[in-house]
Amino acid sequence: MNPLNTLSDAGVSIWLDDLSRERLVSGSLADLVARDRVVGVTTNPTIFAKAITSGDAYDAQIRDLTARGVGVGEALRALTTTDVRWACDVLRPVYDATDGVDGRVSIEVDPRLAHDTAATIAEARALWWLVDRPNLFVKIPAARQGLPAIAACLAEGISINVTLIFSLARYDEVMNAFLDGMERARDSGRELSGIGSVASFFVSRVDAEADARLHKTHTAQAAALRGHLGIANARLAYQHYERVLSSPRWQALRGAGAHPQRPLWASTSVKDPSYPDTRYVTELVAPGVVNTMPEATLRAVADHGEVPADSVRAHYDDAQQVLEGLRTVGVDYVDLVQTLEDEGVSKFDASWEQLSGQLADTLSTVRPARTRG
Repeated sequence: MNPLNTLSDAGVSIWLDDLSRERLVSGSLADLVARDRVVGVTTNPTIFAKAITSGDAYDAQIRDLTARGVGVGEALRALTTTDVRWACDVLRPVYDATDGVDGRVSIEVDPRLAHDTAATIAEARALWWLVDRPNLFVKIPAARQGLPAIAACLAEGISINVTLIFSLARYDEVMNAFLDGMERARDSGRELSGIGSVASFFVSRVDAEADARLHKTHTAQAAALRGHLGIANARLAYQHYERVLSSPRWQALRGAGAHPQRPLWASTSVKDPSYPDTRYVTELVAPGVVNTMPEATLRAVADHGEVPADSVRAHYDDAQQVLEGLRTVGVDYVDLVQTLEDEGVSKFDASWEQLSGQLADTLSTVRPARTRG
């Protein structure tokens, strides 16, 4: 049996962590949806920076933007929302067939706004209006200032993908913001079934940072912990998720028609080539989760992934022992995950700044196509 079918049958929604104009024009995304059980798409500033600066797929739209004298910020929104709107239309049948659970496409607010609550809310509203599709997710980073923005947007009926989650404590705050936002939406009379949310918990980046710190301790005990924190951290996050699902607050929202805020495993390509290339998929199988993968990881799973029925819920004690082992060898978990959160926002900032600069240069040099008078 195709491992992707097995993964989907186990309750994991397979999303593609990539989007480009070329993928849309060629029909590649539609093929992945039709043949490979892909039921969603995630994007980020780094993905768009690579897409827009590669090839000529965006040239015609950039010429039009140049002819209109559009500024860099508006041009970036136009380019990215065009792709996301198109992808939403490709995924719309999935959205309809799953009652709005899947068939979602994510677009991120300008990451430079991550520490400004009011600006993040305003940007989320603008993206929701620009894309104008019910199967959109607006991505908001899980920085502390983003938490009230997450709740406020959900309260207004904007579906949210909370991104850049590394910490179990932060994840608890994210889930509380979700519950708060949905309760406010319910109390204002909104239809809850149309408001969606996922919480993107990053995996491989955790191992990359932890492994670097463990290597510096030069002990056998530390070496034995290499490559274990990312999966252990995610497994414990799922345990926290299960606790929320059993809470009276969630049960009340469920009774009002709400869908749960599903955990989404992000950063699922291995950073260390010595690790199996499917490990952040096959080791995190549990019902009701999303796994968003670059196409190379998706192809690896399809080719040789060994997918169990569940690789999470029987391992909570083992996962907790990994965290305790880190403490024993002197690796500070709280500092590690905070470093990753700060770096995550900074890396997306850098991608956005780089893309803005390149687009500014292009807008100043591209000549509009001539028309016959």
